[in-house]
Amino acid sequence: MDTAAASPAPTSAVNAARKAPLSVYACMRSTSVAKREDVEAAMRSHVEASGVVPYEEGFALAIPSEASNAFLHANVESAVVSDLGDFDELRIPEGSPVSYHQLDLRVFAYQLDEDGPGEEMDGEDDVATFREWTLPSRDFHGLWESLVFDSDVKTRLTRYAGNALLFSEREVDPNLIAWNRVVLLHGPPGTGKTTMCKALAQRLSTAFSKTYESATLVEVNAHSLFSRWFSESGKLVGRLFQKIQDLCEDEKQLVFVLVDEVESLAAARKAAASGGEPGDAIRVVNALLTQIDALKKNPNAMVLTTSNITEAIDVAFVDRADIKAYIGPPGLRARYSILHSATLELVGKGLVQAPGSMALPEGFNRIAIETVTAVLKGGIVNDGTYANAALLRASAACEGMSGRALRKLPFLAYAIEHRDGRCELLDFLNAIAKAVMSERRDREKLAMG
Repeated sequence: MDTAAASPAPTSAVNAARKAPLSVYACMRSTSVAKREDVEAAMRSHVEASGVVPYEEGFALAIPSEASNAFLHANVESAVVSDLGDFDELRIPEGSPVSYHQLDLRVFAYQLDEDGPGEEMDGEDDVATFREWTLPSRDFHGLWESLVFDSDVKTRLTRYAGNALLFSEREVDPNLIAWNRVVLLHGPPGTGKTTMCKALAQRLSTAFSKTYESATLVEVNAHSLFSRWFSESGKLVGRLFQKIQDLCEDEKQLVFVLVDEVESLAAARKAAASGGEPGDAIRVVNALLTQIDALKKNPNAMVLTTSNITEAIDVAFVDRADIKAYIGPPGLRARYSILHSATLELVGKGLVQAPGSMALPEGFNRIAIETVTAVLKGGIVNDGTYANAALLRASAACEGMSGRALRKLPFLAYAIEHRDGRCELLDFLNAIAKAVMSERRDREKLAMG
């Protein structure tokens, strides 16, 4: 059954001045030998035949049965909705169905690389200097949809990165308009910065597949770079980036360089100032900055960086970054969405059971503001949406926790309530709050030593 067509709700009245942008990303089966263009055309026809599409980021479209569309059934593994416009500007409530004829629809078909990362080893110390993935990779499949932020950082990053590559593709004069194709994500640990960089690279490799025939992600850990290679100075950094330059020589290949923990640049400068191997430290820092600058001449290269300590980022590097996005701990809406997706996953896999009389928790945007207010004030909810209220309470209890910690809570909650092969939905949702309290106690004990 077509997911979009199954909804009886009326379509939203989109702002007549413009159509609503929407992309469908169709992941092809590993066994498929079909052309991407044919899959894209078939998916577009399928969406048109469905009539309406839910205007919701990450919404999974149903793949038709073999009887209704043998070609898509045989060649497409999954398809999701993404790249939406501004809801307020378009006057579209999030999640509401929008007519096909009101959409500015784009379809991207892609096939995942199944091989995983390759590693470049340093011959002398037998240490991995970097890891390399062919994109799009199975390792990163679904990462984009799993990332939930309160701000529009995902939209902001995709627009910036896409325009940076577009400017390079159109050969805009860099002497008149300056851009470096360098992204910096900063914020506390566990908020999804590194995951966001990998997901962004994966997304762009698909969106620009008509311009670039292949794509590669090279991951470098700056902390390891400085802690292990001071004695070799900038020579090893040069060798590392020569490999990256070799990749960039193929103009039909899109190359992403991910540098984690760039605050290590500042740490290296401090080591130099304190007299600890000053010459080597400065040479490594300067070599890395020089090599990043050298990548500017390659229009098919983009540098993605992260830092866990905002105030410790080297000012010389900050100046090189075009976009500097702060990724903080998730707010209530993001926390609810993370726990909501995990709950539906466990229900779908049969690990959490919902009684027939109890509705599953709804998405945050579908919950009445009165319900949210009542729950946060500790009031009684009488509208029958007990699952919503229980999940809201659990989400409120998680304030200050990182996205990484939130993703572990459903497993911990399940361990608390799982009995004899059963775990009731409401018991599971209440157990999330118990898991939060247990996690906080454990962290306090660790902090006390």
